[in-house]
Amino acid sequence: MIGVAVGLGNVWRFPYMMGQHGGSAFLVVYIVFVLIFAIPAVTAEWSLGRYARHGPIGAMQRAFGPFGRWLGYLLVLTVFVANSYYVVIIGNVSFSAWFAVSTGFSEVSIPTYEAMLGNGVLQASIAALVVIAALVVIHRGVSNGIERTSKLFVPLFGVMIIVLIVMSLRLPGAIAALGEFLQPDFSALTATSLFAALGQAFFSLSLGGTFYLVYGSYLRDDTNIPRTAVATGFGDAGAALLAALFIVPAVLALGLDMQAGPMLIFETLPRMFSEIPAGRIIGAIFLIGLWMMAFLSTIAAFQVIVAALTDSFKVPLIRAIFIVGVCEALLMLPSALNPEIIGTLDLVFGSGMQMLGSALTVIALLWGCDKAVAASQIFGGRTDGVRRLYLVWLKWVVPLVLGGLLVAYVADSIS
Repeated sequence: MIGVAVGLGNVWRFPYMMGQHGGSAFLVVYIVFVLIFAIPAVTAEWSLGRYARHGPIGAMQRAFGPFGRWLGYLLVLTVFVANSYYVVIIGNVSFSAWFAVSTGFSEVSIPTYEAMLGNGVLQASIAALVVIAALVVIHRGVSNGIERTSKLFVPLFGVMIIVLIVMSLRLPGAIAALGEFLQPDFSALTATSLFAALGQAFFSLSLGGTFYLVYGSYLRDDTNIPRTAVATGFGDAGAALLAALFIVPAVLALGLDMQAGPMLIFETLPRMFSEIPAGRIIGAIFLIGLWMMAFLSTIAAFQVIVAALTDSFKVPLIRAIFIVGVCEALLMLPSALNPEIIGTLDLVFGSGMQMLGSALTVIALLWGCDKAVAASQIFGGRTDGVRRLYLVWLKWVVPLVLGGLLVAYVADSIS
């Protein structure tokens, strides 16, 4: 599950969201939101998935009746759209890793790199290869494909990122710049910043009433959901902090732009690699590790969509894989040919719709089913004061806060 959660949300999205939404103040709020909202939402999504033994469409139908199917369709559509620009970013990472290994990021080669990165047809072709590779893993199944790939990639990424942190902090002025950056200015936070921080907590963990419902349907009945949710939440947040400890000091020490937006790692990091000792090797290691983790997350997205076709529409696996591959290849073309739209799509589908989807799942479990089902799935039927308080928090506070921040963000955007 950590392999599913850790990906571009930690390394591509987290640093640029910090840069655009309040710096270290955003970091503090993000960690708080992971603890009090995201991890409880993980327990709810897994519980509903295990109870229903279906993905979003079947689970929502079980909770809300026939109307629930339409909610399930909406959640699957959200994954479809979010994954369409996600595979483009993974394609960018794939190309960047190849460029780092083959030529390196020298001052002479960077203009060539930027021109090729801006070639929409080239990037669309690479993204199509990412789609094909992910669907090949899906065809191999959960254990032989997804789980085996995760067990290889996650430890390798952990080792890579720790090596890179050491190298980054050794840059002249890096520690001083990091110390200054880590002094939070909470007055810089706005409703949009809070929305972005909560959206990041949910996006990074891959919440949204989709991934966790599908994987929850695969969980054994004796799996301890709270313990696994805490481990997953801390593993994901830890990966985001490790990535920030590598990227932020290096960007600040070299005078690069933390507010470069969605293209941060593609516009600023190649220049960083060109200026630091052994930059070609470091850049290649970083980008290969990033590709590994991003690839795991897109596999999970495809699994949600394929499972929706096979479970709810009884489409044979091979046919479902073919349909999903063709549709996603077409849907990702606008993002590949016009990368400027990725930031907008990401805020809508990466933050807003995933928060809405997770809130719907919490409501489905605590309201559409009942509290006894939630207590049985989360706590094995055991209840005491703390567990009852936890269920009250899930039933009332989590959906109200998610809905309130969504409304506040829309109002702030309109004004």
